[in-house]
Amino acid sequence: GCNPLAETGRSKLQNQRAVLNQQILRAVRMRAGAENLLRATTNNKVREQVLLELSFVNSDLQILKEELEGLNISVEVYQNTEETFSIPLVPLGLKETKEVDFTLPLKDFILEHYSEDSSEYEDEIADLMDLRQACRTPSRDEAGIEMLMSYFLQLGYVETRFFPPTRHMGVLFTWYDSFTGVPVCQQNLLLEKASILFNIGALYTQIGTRCNRQTQAGLENAVDAFQRAAGVLSYLKETFTHTPSYDMSPAMLNVLVKMMLAQAQECVFEQIGLPGIRNEFFTLVKMTQEVAKVGEVYMLVNTAMNQEPVKENIPYSWSKLAQIKSDHYKALAHYFVATILCDHELQAGDDEDQQEKAMSQLYDYMPEGLMILTILKDKVQRKQLGKAHLRRAIFYHEEAVRVCGLCKKLRNIDVLQEVLTAAHKRSLLKYAQQETEDDFLSLIQAPDIISKTEYKIEAIAPQFSKVKVKDFFHRLGPLTVFSAKQRWTAPRTIRIPHEAGELGFSLKGGSPVQIYCLDPLCSAASMGLKEGDYIVSVGGVDCKWLGVNEVLEKLKNMGEQPLEMEVVSCQDTAASMHSKSATYSVGMQKTYSLICLAMEEDKSDRTKKAPLKLPFLSWGTKNRQKAASTLCLPSAVAGSSQVKKKLSPFTLLNTESSLY
Repeated sequence: GCNPLAETGRSKLQNQRAVLNQQILRAVRMRAGAENLLRATTNNKVREQVLLELSFVNSDLQILKEELEGLNISVEVYQNTEETFSIPLVPLGLKETKEVDFTLPLKDFILEHYSEDSSEYEDEIADLMDLRQACRTPSRDEAGIEMLMSYFLQLGYVETRFFPPTRHMGVLFTWYDSFTGVPVCQQNLLLEKASILFNIGALYTQIGTRCNRQTQAGLENAVDAFQRAAGVLSYLKETFTHTPSYDMSPAMLNVLVKMMLAQAQECVFEQIGLPGIRNEFFTLVKMTQEVAKVGEVYMLVNTAMNQEPVKENIPYSWSKLAQIKSDHYKALAHYFVATILCDHELQAGDDEDQQEKAMSQLYDYMPEGLMILTILKDKVQRKQLGKAHLRRAIFYHEEAVRVCGLCKKLRNIDVLQEVLTAAHKRSLLKYAQQETEDDFLSLIQAPDIISKTEYKIEAIAPQFSKVKVKDFFHRLGPLTVFSAKQRWTAPRTIRIPHEAGELGFSLKGGSPVQIYCLDPLCSAASMGLKEGDYIVSVGGVDCKWLGVNEVLEKLKNMGEQPLEMEVVSCQDTAASMHSKSATYSVGMQKTYSLICLAMEEDKSDRTKKAPLKLPFLSWGTKNRQKAASTLCLPSAVAGSSQVKKKLSPFTLLNTESSLY
């Protein structure tokens, strides 16, 4: 990764984000403590003091949130350093995290689960931790993307090898919300994987904003980067549906995907107009529909940003910038149509049918009494409709300038002000050049413009297969066999004397190989070898990754020496699980799929006569007290554990207390 101490603009922003996250964490803890005290105390003086402190804490949190929003709109830091005259694009900031120490949990698990010397894997654990640390400060290029993807894929190996589904490993992952700064702490590796995916998408947006938008290659790279960012965020939304962090909620990710695709569409329009827009009839028709498409997608983004529950946490300046861009590009569309009508009167050599067909594609409807061909031929009507479009263009320009002036953060972005002001003046100048004597007689309203694009913009799914990653813990064995889901016995050493002759067993499978067709009377069986055992080493040489032929070769090469090999047996994890389902008891919360973990009350008394088996409903009735002692959530009903009213089996079938 990059040098975390480098004094670049981007690193300064990330450092400020980290400091703000810590301040927000302290304020959230203070607020939680004050709220707990407020609920616990009955002293009026204490309550007044706590309420006062709580108001101060809430004010501080609001100020910190506004500062964090200021970092999110610091778009000029991420833009290309070349002098440009373009509206800034919005990148996503990287999520911040705390350091994680994998050493003890992984070493303990290697020793306990795989029965191997954990000290031999210290280098692999250190490599994993170094990779995670580097991912906190990735470089803003393809190398940074590849590193984040490598860590994401490596987490897949780590999850399979070290994180069993039945228990937590004791590794606490802490990630801060990108928009609110509130930390999320979990022992679930899914939080780590989802956060890394978010940062991959965020890094793509930073790469896109960094591209030089004054060149064709730069704009192509920007379009590609924003499409890939949308693809990663869409993949995150579909794959991790219950992330606890609000910036990764489905609603928020849906908005972010729309915003990235809108920025890609904006770059496509800039790419088309980069060589210059010729003042020619059909060229202007094409540009009108392209720029109308940009205005339409930003209108949809702005609408999505103002919906609950996203509205509360999306940066206010982002929403206003989407509204400004929507108005700005709609104004440009009307300006282009006005230019077509005012500057390109129908000449004798022009193709009327082609122009009529092109103009008809711009409108969904026409004002009452007007026909496109008539407008093209009639100079007065043509000029009146052109001026109507100019009036709408000026209206949208004025609205964009007004909204920009209302937002403090956007008001400070000089290039945005310059672009909006220049476009507004251009429309005013065009309107001033037209004759004004018929203004009071013209009642024509410019119709809406149909958007259309020849360039399909869609999300590009992340291509993890292109990133080649080697499992750090490759030496533990094939992942399909040696995983956290499988439980193993400790390695057993089997010594077969050379005089034994035939081995007494066959081998099967890929790697590792399995014992097959074991002769129960052979010397290997008497030494403890079992059917289905896996051979993990022969003569002290690890052979977890060797096939049948390679293992047989090693067995033959032992020569006159006694044959010595280590084997492990797979333990049946399902045997230790109890299949009896817990029942719902009166006064207890409903539990649909609890596993009854209570063992028999008196295991030692095995000589007692077994009672008659009761019907299922009767068992649920007469054993309510026993079921109540199983692993369940605490009862919400106060009182003793004894049920005062004895119910018949059929009373359990009502809606208040059903048997599950």
